[in-house]
Amino acid sequence: MYVCICSGVTDRQIVQAARQGVSTLDGLRTTLGVAAQCGTCAQTACEILYTESELRVSPPSLPVSAPAEILPASAAV
Repeated sequence: MYVCICSGVTDRQIVQAARQGVSTLDGLRTTLGVAAQCGTCAQTACEILYTESELRVSPPSLPVSAPAEILPASAAV
């Protein structure tokens, strides 16, 4: 889907940029031209960027010595 009509940028291009390390709207503006003209796409571009960054963050792991009551039921022995 096109996100930035002015620069012809798609959601897939934004996701790819995020995977390559772009993490801000300014970064998208510099690399892809997103929100460089009318700015109507800025919110959608930021939402895609945020969603992609959330997908790259893994949940924290529990310490090995965690008490059984805080471990998931499938992990308790």
